[in-house]
Amino acid sequence: MHRLYDFLRRHPTGVDSFWALLLLALSGLAVVSETGGHARLALHVLTAVALSAVIALRRRWPEKMLLLATAAGLLQLAFDVGPNIWDFAFLVIIYTVASGNTRWASRYALVGGLLAPLLATVRWPDPVTSAGKNVIGAVFLTVPFILAWVLGDSVRTRRAYWAQLEERATRLEKEREQQAQIAVTAERARIARELHDVVAHNVSVMVVQADGAAYVLDSSPEQAKQALETISGTGRQALAEMRRLLGVLRTDDAAEGGEYVPQPDVEQIGDLVEQVRRAGLPVEFRIEGAPRPLPSGVELTAYRIVQEALTNTRKHGGPDVGATVRLTYFDDGLGLLVEDDGRGAQHELYEAGGADGMGHGLIGMRERVGMVGGTLDAGPRPGGGFRISVLLPIRSGR
Repeated sequence: MHRLYDFLRRHPTGVDSFWALLLLALSGLAVVSETGGHARLALHVLTAVALSAVIALRRRWPEKMLLLATAAGLLQLAFDVGPNIWDFAFLVIIYTVASGNTRWASRYALVGGLLAPLLATVRWPDPVTSAGKNVIGAVFLTVPFILAWVLGDSVRTRRAYWAQLEERATRLEKEREQQAQIAVTAERARIARELHDVVAHNVSVMVVQADGAAYVLDSSPEQAKQALETISGTGRQALAEMRRLLGVLRTDDAAEGGEYVPQPDVEQIGDLVEQVRRAGLPVEFRIEGAPRPLPSGVELTAYRIVQEALTNTRKHGGPDVGATVRLTYFDDGLGLLVEDDGRGAQHELYEAGGADGMGHGLIGMRERVGMVGGTLDAGPRPGGGFRISVLLPIRSGR
C-alpha cells in the first residue's frame, strides 16, 4: 500500500489522466444519447473532451486549464449545451486553483463559482418551477462551488503552514550548527591559549636552566645537577598540564579512569613565583587584603596572567632583571600588578599584539580578562621596564 501511494504521488498527471478518461467515458454515454444532429453532437463531444482535458492537466497547467474550463462553459451557454456530468470538471478546477499560490486565479475561480449556477439557472430554467424556486435552486447549486473553493484554499493554507514550519526547522538547524561551530571555535581558542601559556612558560624555564647547566657543567657539577632537576620537574609539570588540557579531547582516557591535574588557581601563584625564582629570576611576591574563595574563572585568569607576565619578563627583560607580583583582594574584585625593571618589551608587542605573532601572549591576556569582565592595562613603565595592571571583578551571586 505504501509503495502504491508513493507511485501515485510521484505521477500526479497519470492519476488525473485516469480520472479524465473515466469522466470522458461517462460523458460518452450522454453524447451517444444526443439526437440533435451532427452539429450538436460535435458540440457535445468538444465540450466533453475539453473538460476532460481540464481534469487531466489541472496540476500541470492550473491557470490555463481554468481558462479552458471558462471557454467550455461559455460554449455551453452560447450553443445551448445543457448541464451534464462533464461539468464536474468545474468543481475540480476551482479546487485546484484555490489550493495553488496564484492569487488572481483563486479569486477568478471564486467569482466564476458564484456566477456559474446563476447563469445556468437563467440559461436553462425549469419550466414547471416558479422563478422564486429557480432562484433558490441556483443558491443551492452555488454551495458545491463554494465548498470546492474553501477546501482548496484551506489546503493552500495548510501547505503554506507546513512549508513555513519546514523552513523554520531548517533555519533552526542551521543556527544550531552555527552555534555548535562557534562553540567549537571558542573551545579551540581557549585550549590554544592554555597550551600557549603552559608551553611558553615551562619551555622558557627549561631553556634558561639548560643554558645555565651547560655553562657550569664543568666548573660546578652540583649547580648543573640542580639545573637539570629543575628542567625535569618543569617538564613533568608541563606534561601534566598539557595532559589535563588534552583530556577534554580524549574522553576514552577519562572513561578508563585517567585523572587530570585540576586547573590552576590563585593559591598556586606562590608555587609559580617560587618556580620562576629557581629559574634565576628574582621575584617579589606580595598579597594585600584578606584572601577568600573566588570564582574558578577568575582564579584561572589570575594565574595565567601572572604566568604570562613573568614569561614575558624572562624573554624581553634583559639581564639582571627583577620583577614584582602583587595580588590585592578588594571587596568586589581581585587586583593584579606585575612589574619588572628590565628594558621592557617593544612597542609592537603590546599594541594590538604585533604583526609577527610575538604579542600573542598579551592578546591572550586581553581575551582572558575580557571573558570575566575585567580590565587590563599593559605598557612600559616611565622609569623603565614593563607593567601589567589587571582588575578582575567578582560578580554578585557567584
